[in-house]
Amino acid sequence: MKKSLTILSVLALSWVVYSCGGASEESPAEAKITQLNELKNQVNALNTQIQDLEKEIAAIDPEFAKANKKSILITTANVEQGNFEHFVELTGSVLSKKNVSISSETAGTILEIPVVEGMRVDKGQVLARVDSESITRNIDELKNNLDLATTLFEKQARLWEQEIGTEIQYLEAKNRKEGLERSLASLETQLAKTIIRAPFAGTIETVNVRLGELVQPGMAMIQFVGDSDLYIEADVSESYIGVLDKGDSVMVYFPNLDRQVATKVSSVGAIINPNNRTFKVEVYLPKIENVKPNMISVLKIKDYENVNATIVPSHLILSDNRGDYVFVVEDDMAKKKYVKRGQTFDLKTEVLSGLTPGQILVDKGFREVGDNFNVNIAQL
Repeated sequence: MKKSLTILSVLALSWVVYSCGGASEESPAEAKITQLNELKNQVNALNTQIQDLEKEIAAIDPEFAKANKKSILITTANVEQGNFEHFVELTGSVLSKKNVSISSETAGTILEIPVVEGMRVDKGQVLARVDSESITRNIDELKNNLDLATTLFEKQARLWEQEIGTEIQYLEAKNRKEGLERSLASLETQLAKTIIRAPFAGTIETVNVRLGELVQPGMAMIQFVGDSDLYIEADVSESYIGVLDKGDSVMVYFPNLDRQVATKVSSVGAIINPNNRTFKVEVYLPKIENVKPNMISVLKIKDYENVNATIVPSHLILSDNRGDYVFVVEDDMAKKKYVKRGQTFDLKTEVLSGLTPGQILVDKGFREVGDNFNVNIAQL
């Protein structure tokens, strides 16, 4: 009460002083601004004096300090009990076991390329044609020689049946005919190889040759990717050796498609990459519309589960020199409780000891409170 009277006295005195100085040439607005600033300065000075007096009294009288301690407005969260799962999150890339580079098996000039990049083709569809004129001429010549050799052999065979002529003549005619047949079959195989066909249904990734270009056997012409046998490959830190096994469940999420699918680990690599200390993991991928090779995916592989875990929001766990702790609400006061944390995933943390299910945690405002601080729970 005395403090309130003192403030009012100061304000009244200031008003009298201001009234007596009415002869000033300041405008009304400037005069009021000056008066306002003077009053603010006086109030700040009084507040400082009040705070200093409160601290001095609190140091002398603990009961006074307890009675004047302010309550901090907070919200709360409950300590939960339930199933806690931890997942390893990896970034993987979609690959195809049918990603092949198609080459020419014969030398020649490119006569036709009926496909373009990005085009879908069926198995057996023509991808390119190589000049086969020389092979065709050799086949025509060989067919003429074969016709003559066949005629001679047939005549020699009839004579041999009549026991006319020698066996050597018969065998020579037969051998010549069969040799020409084998040569013709070989040329026809070479002719078929001048037409490059799709080995399976898929998509043309790149075309590396142009019309009229000379190609040689083994020269890469077309990069071809099949639509089936897709899988996901990811690099896993060596710290997870023994944790991930073939057959483990995996959730695959495609950010670009906003789609998730459940599948399994199909293969775990046996070699550590010395450059990044990781090993390869392959995940089976069922056929999904619009999923293409080299597409990015996010893998979630479960490596830990506790069906009866004590769970708290991760952001409520603080640390000091003694360890990790949280603030719990007891009798309208914040109490510091030290905890032992376990696994953390998806903004939640498993607490191994220090808390029991059903306890109330300080949520919003947890950074403003301290041990034994008065708290006031907001009614939301």
